[in-house]
Amino acid sequence: MKIYNAESIILGRLCSKVAKDALLGEQIAVVNCEKAIISGSKSAILSREKWKWDRRAYPLKSPKYSRLPDRFVRKAIRRMLPFKNARGKEAYKQVMCYVSIPAEFAGKEMVTMKKLSVSKLPTMKYMSVGEVCKMLGGKL
Repeated sequence: MKIYNAESIILGRLCSKVAKDALLGEQIAVVNCEKAIISGSKSAILSREKWKWDRRAYPLKSPKYSRLPDRFVRKAIRRMLPFKNARGKEAYKQVMCYVSIPAEFAGKEMVTMKKLSVSKLPTMKYMSVGEVCKMLGGKL
């Protein structure tokens, strides 16, 4: 089992790495999901996420978007997988995301990826997933 620490890691790069490992059949846990980073200006990030909410038509049949950071990250990972195939669905079942570090993973070794961190961004424009979810009305 691999445990990824998402603290100060760019969300898209984290999701692609996790998706590749999940397709290889490994069980994966992503901790500190609220501290993952989305790059871009604050207004651009919030307008993009708000647009997703506003384009919904009939609420019972339209897509559901979560405001909880762990589900937000898990949905981003799902978008990197071939979910409509059986292989992608099985890989998605192997991925679990958590807010902060649960007690069961407290003493275990975690994978931290320095190459994918926020220090590699050319600008200092970014927001954490927790901030985005809070701005959209999440209760974290």
